[in-house]
Amino acid sequence: MKLTLKNFIFWSPRILWIAFAVFVSLFALDVFEPGIPFWSALGGFLIHLIPTYILIIVLIFSWKWEWIGAVSAIVLAILYIFPFSHADLHWSEFVFIALPLLVMGVLFLLGWILKRKEKERPS
Repeated sequence: MKLTLKNFIFWSPRILWIAFAVFVSLFALDVFEPGIPFWSALGGFLIHLIPTYILIIVLIFSWKWEWIGAVSAIVLAILYIFPFSHADLHWSEFVFIALPLLVMGVLFLLGWILKRKEKERPS
């Protein structure tokens, strides 16, 4: 396998995960509204960042163990799709939340499979 493809499979899910965490963090900014005291809004902001904290923790473990990233991303995508699949949500909500998670999960899975094949390959 080419070194560039190997690097792509290694780095792309990690970079996408960071970008996804930044994207999810943007939703926490809605607590800053006129008329709300700064310290109260800051507390709400930190609470709204809990999903981002979880994403960062999962990424830290997934950096070394790709199977954790694969399983957690795919499970998060499925958990997002099924409870809301009968709700009146716009299709873009699935595209911007569930699809990136599925892509990251597949890329982490490919990285994990490639790493296992390299370990099994005789030197």
